[in-house]
Amino acid sequence: MIGKLLVANRGEIAERVMRTAHALGISTVAVFSDADADAPFVALADEAVRLPGVAPTDTYLRGDLVIAAARATGADAVHPGYGFLSENAGFARDCAAAGLVFVGPPPGAIAAMGSKIEAKALMDAAGVPVLPGATVSDGVDLAALGERVGFPLLVKAAFGGGGRGMRAVHDPAALAEAVDGARREAASAFGDGTVFLERYVVDPRHVEVQILGDTHGAVVHLFERECSIQRRHQKIVEECPSPAVDDALRGSLGAAAVAAGKAIGYVGAGTVEFVLFDGGFAFLEVNTRLQVEHPVTELVTGLDLVEQQLRIAEGEPLGPDVIDARITGHAIEARLYAEDVPAGFLPATGTLHRFAVPGEVRVDSGVADGSVVGPHYDPMLAKVIAHGPNRAAAARRLARALAGARLHGVTTNRDLLVGILREPEFLAGVTDTGYLTRHDPTELQQGHLHAISLREGGLAAIGVTGVHAVAAALAAQAGNRAAAPVLGAMPSGWRNVATAPHRVAYTVGERTVDVAYRLGRDPLVEVDGTPLPVRLLCATPEHVDLEVDGVRRGVDVHRAAGVAYVDSALGSTVLAEVPRFTDPAAAQRPGSLLAPMPGGVVRVLAAQGDAVTAGQALIVLEAMKMEHTVSAPADGVLTELRVAERDQVDTGQVLAVVAG
Repeated sequence: MIGKLLVANRGEIAERVMRTAHALGISTVAVFSDADADAPFVALADEAVRLPGVAPTDTYLRGDLVIAAARATGADAVHPGYGFLSENAGFARDCAAAGLVFVGPPPGAIAAMGSKIEAKALMDAAGVPVLPGATVSDGVDLAALGERVGFPLLVKAAFGGGGRGMRAVHDPAALAEAVDGARREAASAFGDGTVFLERYVVDPRHVEVQILGDTHGAVVHLFERECSIQRRHQKIVEECPSPAVDDALRGSLGAAAVAAGKAIGYVGAGTVEFVLFDGGFAFLEVNTRLQVEHPVTELVTGLDLVEQQLRIAEGEPLGPDVIDARITGHAIEARLYAEDVPAGFLPATGTLHRFAVPGEVRVDSGVADGSVVGPHYDPMLAKVIAHGPNRAAAARRLARALAGARLHGVTTNRDLLVGILREPEFLAGVTDTGYLTRHDPTELQQGHLHAISLREGGLAAIGVTGVHAVAAALAAQAGNRAAAPVLGAMPSGWRNVATAPHRVAYTVGERTVDVAYRLGRDPLVEVDGTPLPVRLLCATPEHVDLEVDGVRRGVDVHRAAGVAYVDSALGSTVLAEVPRFTDPAAAQRPGSLLAPMPGGVVRVLAAQGDAVTAGQALIVLEAMKMEHTVSAPADGVLTELRVAERDQVDTGQVLAVVAG
């Protein structure tokens, strides 16, 4: 019996494992980096041990430190979560050598599947269909290797997953650069830069099968999950069951997954991934761990997969609830990321001033009000999962919950997720891995908001942003009045010159919105000089009740650090108040190249004084295990270079200056 469990992970999955452990009466231990010292998962654990540093290679990837923490706290088992050490056979062996129960498959099974290269060979021998591929070794003729595999192809990390260390290559001339980039990314994320090439099936469905195996030789499948909607080869929307899988195909996929599990003597929870296309399906990989998207399986089966992992680790056989599991209803999961979608899914950082998701949905999160989202780890904030009697009901419930979420302080992909869940092709179940190629992400996330503004007369002129700017201005005015130290009985909005309106300006992206308002006997509301038929019913510092064109709405306003976060039935808007007086020193020199995100400088590709051409790569940044290249905006001379390799930079920091 497991008495004390160390969770060798962070964030959402650490909390997820701890909640089930506590429900089973098991004590928990957290390990945490310096960046995570104040994270919710640390407070949730019964005990916690610091891992000095912030980089994964110095903290969560240090198996020796994790085992030392287990010894120091008297833990008798280790749950690795997903990512980090979860698919590290050496770590599993070290746990066993230290007398610790590793909550996962045996080291041999991890080793067999830990290398995607060896996994493909093993599955091929077991009769499971596989895609053509080849290993990239030092000194190999890349051009010849690529020709043998065939284009288009994928460069993939041999050890790891989650879309990191992966590049799609359509042009043979781009292969060498793709291999170099994938190697660096894989080494950073997984501690091993080995990559391989694999034939790229363009726009297949990505379908995976959940398996469970016990120590008595039984292996079963718990149906499939549809994971086709992806960005950067990383899933963002998953569901169970797949709308493309009927009973016959479900049987074939399940049988192949079980065969794969038995071929490697699988124990615990694992996932067998496939690509599904017109000619059938082919094996991708086995993830020898719990998957991020496991909640959709839990909601349709009623099983707790973490509980099953722990019971299997204690030697229990699979019970009737597992063997006789059935699908009930439909579940959809959306991954909520801190990222800027219009900027190309760049990771975002900052302080999460408010985090709340309403509705009858499950929220697995690793953050709370006040959490700091830094550049060191994966940018996922939470998973929001809805269950319904059918697919349409689940999608509608999930979309409403996300649309009503309060996510203040950090840019997220929330509006994209809502746009996907309400888009006709998605609702028809016609999705594949090319979904976000056919549908522009920026248009998806704005589509439902545009539809609202165009339907309603007065809103069409100023848009949702204008209405929200009015609400922000009135809430700020109410806050100023409430905080006034003198003349507290003076009517709100009173001025010496009664006809002169109050004025305030906000920026939303590149747009500036000017609001003028006058309260009292002769009220006035203007947005960008256009009078609006607005009636103020009530205003407090955090809530405004407005009637616009005869339609009444409540608008919530949360102000933090000079920014107003506005939420209503129309959507959400972030408005930065424009200072009345600007600092001339804050202006950037023409040609300044600014950091699009916080992160580390991994490569500098030009020297000060070099002549550069438009589009030439100058600096490569890394944040949250993803690389981003900063290029020259035009032909010119690199007159200033303000960073060097290994420097840490903040968003908006000047990296270099190119003069024409």
